[in-house]
Amino acid sequence: MRATLSDVAREAGFSSATVDRVLNGRPGVRNRTRDIILDTAQRLGYVLDSAGGGEGEETGGAGSLRLDFVLPSVSNAFMRKLCDQIEEQAGQRAGIDARVQTVEDFTPDNLARVLYDLRGRTSGVGVIALDHPTVREAIRSLAADGVKVVTIASDILSVPRVAYIGIDNRAAGRLAGYLAGRFMGVGRTGKVALFAGSLSYRGHEEREMGFRHILAEENPGLQIVELREMGDDSARAYGEAKALLERHPDLSAIYNIGAGSSGIAQALKECGRARSVVFVGHEVTEDTKPLLLDGTLDAVIDQNPRVEAREALNTLIQSIRGLPIIAHPPRLQVIFKENIPEV
Repeated sequence: MRATLSDVAREAGFSSATVDRVLNGRPGVRNRTRDIILDTAQRLGYVLDSAGGGEGEETGGAGSLRLDFVLPSVSNAFMRKLCDQIEEQAGQRAGIDARVQTVEDFTPDNLARVLYDLRGRTSGVGVIALDHPTVREAIRSLAADGVKVVTIASDILSVPRVAYIGIDNRAAGRLAGYLAGRFMGVGRTGKVALFAGSLSYRGHEEREMGFRHILAEENPGLQIVELREMGDDSARAYGEAKALLERHPDLSAIYNIGAGSSGIAQALKECGRARSVVFVGHEVTEDTKPLLLDGTLDAVIDQNPRVEAREALNTLIQSIRGLPIIAHPPRLQVIFKENIPEV
């Protein structure tokens, strides 16, 4: 039996979406990643289908509806789950040709470049957007060409998008602040630190805002001493958390706004602080589940990528076909050790 795209993805250590982009010559992949995937494909004897590539591959099969999803690199577990859910659910729908592109160096310029490249090649785009002028202009350009656009997980304003698919991030931040305050005890004083993936995500900025507001309203004795951006990278989060715990041996709580909780947890454990520092984060994944079980993470706020993938697909398809949009947005859900869902 000949090698499949999934075989290449598993052997190379990248998502099937990234492998698909490389094997079909699409942009948005680092040269080193491209070389690894091509070498792996050659070693396994992978053969690209004769129907793939070229103009027909870009525009989708006859009668199919082409959708594109542009996400940050799948280096964190939430993005991998969202990517997998989009591919899986789209694959179950007849007449839908959905492609997922992940941008490894997720800067506004690189994101905008990928969005501009989709003009004339797609009917709908779902994007985790960075709130930046270059990205706004790219989305406006797509909409001017008749492309329907939805933002996913993190919104961007002042653009002609069809809808935002995701949780209320300001409410999520308030919920995290409420949880931290309850875990620590009402009226207590103490130091709190925040970690963010990137405040270029409006969603992360809104979570920070909500967290700060509820502390000021209900727990004014809790002082936010630091806010660190670490690009949703676990290794970087580990280094930042190690230094933070050394600077603040009396730190009481940590709120991780984005991904990278495993790095923070490692630092807490090495410093012997895993049970004394209240730790609240986001997303139930294979990385965060064991941290809930061992008590390092006290709670996570989950937004359910399965629902977000479903709603993004439904909204794009309905808007492109001129049908009424019936929305069932994801709900905020708090997960503790005792109610961990199947991941």
